[in-house]
Parts: sequence; C-alpha cells; structure tokens
Amino acid sequence: MDYSIPKGTFDILPSLLDEEEKWKESSRWQYLEEVLRQTAHDYGFKEIRTPIFERTELFIRGVGESSDIVTKEMYTFLDRGERSMTLRPEGTASVMRSFVEKKLHTQPGLHKYFYIGPMFRYERPQAGRYRQHHQFGAEAIGIGSPEQDVELIDMVCEIYRRLGLKNVTVQINSVGDAASRANYKDALTKFLSPHLPALSPDSQVRFTKNILRILDSKDLGDQKILSEAPMLSDFLTPDAKKHFEQVLKLLDALNIRYAFNAKLVRGLDYYTKTVFEITTEVLGAQNSIGGGGRYDGLTETIEGPYLPSAGFATGMERVLQTMLKQEVPFPAAPHPRVFFVPMGEEALKVCFQQVCQLRHKKIGAEIDLSGKKMQHGLQLASQQGSEYVVVIGDEELKTGRIKLKNMATRESSDCPLDALVDRLLAFK
Repeated sequence: MDYSIPKGTFDILPSLLDEEEKWKESSRWQYLEEVLRQTAHDYGFKEIRTPIFERTELFIRGVGESSDIVTKEMYTFLDRGERSMTLRPEGTASVMRSFVEKKLHTQPGLHKYFYIGPMFRYERPQAGRYRQHHQFGAEAIGIGSPEQDVELIDMVCEIYRRLGLKNVTVQINSVGDAASRANYKDALTKFLSPHLPALSPDSQVRFTKNILRILDSKDLGDQKILSEAPMLSDFLTPDAKKHFEQVLKLLDALNIRYAFNAKLVRGLDYYTKTVFEITTEVLGAQNSIGGGGRYDGLTETIEGPYLPSAGFATGMERVLQTMLKQEVPFPAAPHPRVFFVPMGEEALKVCFQQVCQLRHKKIGAEIDLSGKKMQHGLQLASQQGSEYVVVIGDEELKTGRIKLKNMATRESSDCPLDALVDRLLAFK
C-alpha cells in the first residue's frame, strides 16, 4: 500500500534541513500571511472565505469554456447525488458567485474583498507549479474607473515591497472592451488563416474556440508567426484607449515601473480592458508571481447584475521561492522565552505549574517532560531557540531561588522562583 503524498503537492512543516526547501517552513508561511492580511486591511479590503469545491458549471461559465483551466486542468468529480463538482482552480469565480448569491451588492459601502487559500489544477508538476497551490487574491466590485485598476496594481506592488522582493516588473496591456476585441479578432483571423497548418496543435484548437488565447502561446513556432501579427492595441475603441492611457498616467504618478506588453492576454476568458502580470527573473520559465486585471460584466455572466470589477491574485509558493532565491531575510520563527529543565519528580510539579502560569500571561514557555539528564534538557532549549533556561532541582526547591540563564550571553541572574513571572514580564 502506498501512503506517500500525492504528486504535485507538498507538506508545510515547522523546520526543514534542505536549504532549497526552506520556503516550505510553516513560520515563513505565517509571516507571509501576516503581511498579506495587514496590507489588505490597509487598502480597505475585507476577507471572504468560499468553499474549496463548487458546482462545475460555475467555472465553465465564469472562467471560460475555452480556457486551458477548464479544458485541461480542473479536478472534477461526481458527488453521491450525481452532481458534477470541481475543486476550485482559481478564486475569482467563487468570490463572484458568493457576491451574487448573497446579494452583497445591495449592502451599502465599498465591495472590496480578499481571500487566501488553496487552489487545484491538474498539470505537470514543475518548479513553481503544483497541483495544489495557494493564492492570495483581491477583488474590487462595482467601480469601473482607471483608479480602481491602479489601486490594485499598487496594492500588489506594496505587498512585494513590504516583503522585500527586488527587481519585479509589472507587465501591462489592454485587451479592450467587447467592440475592441471583435474588431481585433477579425484582423487576427485574417492574419493567422494562411498560417493555420504551421501553428501548434493547441493554437489550432484555440483558432476556432478563442483566437485571442493564441497570443499567450509559449510555442516558439507560434511566437515567430505572431511577431508579425497585428497588435490589439491598434484596435482599441476610444473609450478603451482612454481608460488604458489614464491607467498608465496614474502608474507614472505613483512611480510604479511597468513595461507595455502587447501580447499579454492572461489565461482566463473573462478579462476586459486592463490586464497585468508581475514577473521576476529568479524563477526560470515560471517567472510570473502574480497578475490580474479588469473583468467588467463577470457578475452578469453568472446571472447577477452588471457590475464593473477588477482584481488580482499572487501565488504564495512563488513569492516564498522568490524571497528565498533573493535571500530576503525572514523574521525569527516563534520560540519560547524560557525553557524549564526539571530534575526530579518534585521539580517537575513545580516547573509544570510555572510553565502554565507563564503561558497564561502570554509568555512563551516550554518544558522538558522526558525525565532525562540535564544535558538533554539544555540541548532541547538550544534547539527550540529559547531565550532563557531555568534548571530546577532539589537545591532550588529548598531555597526558593533559581538561576535564570540567558542563552545568548550565557550569563545567569539570581531570581526568586515566585518572582520569575514578573522578571520575565519586565524583560519584554
């Protein structure tokens, strides 16, 4: 019987010896989540949590029937009621479903939400790509202005700044409104028709299902053909062009560096107008660490009211891997303030009571319950990263006084046992 972890997944553990695997340590995930949540709150976004599986129809309709996610990557199954369910491959469709179903648009105030959680896509596992991966995402619903697009771009850039990431690039484009894309699709169809036999098999399928997705092809032969293709930016309607120009002006005003990428279309079918990706040079082929854009009308697609919307998502694995490769420092992992080493049964009773009292005062404390020799307890204290260590034996019980040893300086200070809590509180 094979009980090993499924391919394309990984464990997040308290500590790992392999330096290349350090991004999987739980304290680093906790730090990342803390920065993500605080930044979201600073920008006025509130958390929303949705189920990890939804009705399959939601993703077919919301993500797009011709997208790679729907055609190749979804984990879909029949439940006991013979209903088709799918593990969520991305977060936006679920947020929009919840927004429409709970009629959140009828509530007063701003509709700005963020989410953190696992997503699931069946794809070939490789560096930066996992069948279960984790995303942080933000959605702003109801505002169609360029300022809303830029608020989201600024927010994701601020997240990376707070985390200490370096040399990240904002790739940006406009895929226009419905009229822009209709005009461009006609021009792209005329251009690609003579080249159809030379396109990759995937692009030949996209030619009939969603020709714009060919622009996102990574096939070298496709890229060579596309180098001579007309540019979508030349087919923007006046409204779409004005919107995009204002987005760029706002980015300039905030000193956010960006690069115009005429072939950026993103991988989902629901995008309109602004699209963007944030890339880094340290992850190889999988160089995108986040991205998003505008998707006006997605709420209408899933039978809600028409509302302009925009958002982004960032891959948490890729952010952590980038931090590791760029040698960004992480805060120290949580550790006990004081570690108790009891020597004997009576000492164990006293130490255990002290540990509980300290914890009730929100002072991290730990104890060696093994009953082994003192050296074993001191080694545990060092391994745990404890700031102080206390050894209690017969002499300490008799006198009521202990030695509080500072593990960093190796200096010890004398302290009454019943004053230890106050002494440690004073050290804070």
